[in-house]
Amino acid sequence: MTERFDRAMAAIDAVHAGDPERDAGQPKELVYAQRMSARLAKLVPQASDSLRLATRCQHLRRWAIARADFPEGKVGYLSWRKQESLAHAALAGELLVQAGYEADAVKRVQSLIKKERMKHDAEAQTLEDVTCLVFLEYEFAPFAAKHPDDKVVDILRKTWPKMSPQGQQAALALALVPRLRKLVEEALAG
Repeated sequence: MTERFDRAMAAIDAVHAGDPERDAGQPKELVYAQRMSARLAKLVPQASDSLRLATRCQHLRRWAIARADFPEGKVGYLSWRKQESLAHAALAGELLVQAGYEADAVKRVQSLIKKERMKHDAEAQTLEDVTCLVFLEYEFAPFAAKHPDDKVVDILRKTWPKMSPQGQQAALALALVPRLRKLVEEALAG
């Protein structure tokens, strides 16, 4: 690791620490970022610095753009997600420049954050895998508790093809409670 990498990570985590929402007493997005980094380390221990930085920036100041400010439904959700990724990438760029990264390195991290060329860029695909795995490991149970099973199964069916075969294998290896495992199996059977 380099000093600029360490400076960048510290700056990123300082932004995450500003999240007003809490998860087990910690800033929610800081916890999320740590989970993302830990999952990446398990999935790809030799990940590039660009991918490690992009992974840590996945939800950078997510709380600043409220989902409620966009229309209900798929179009509103996708519009919100797009605005979120652009905002995450822009702020990440500022932090990386301040940490001493050159323009090309900054653009690479921003491209990964926006998941450009996901199916054609192995690192962008890995970031998507990590995102899906963290959702399944930490957010799936509370999500499934709030929604009917058929909706959860439908979302799983849409999520599964977003993952690479390596991501899918890692997802199947997660220790899910029986109800959640059944929902995954139902989604894959359909």
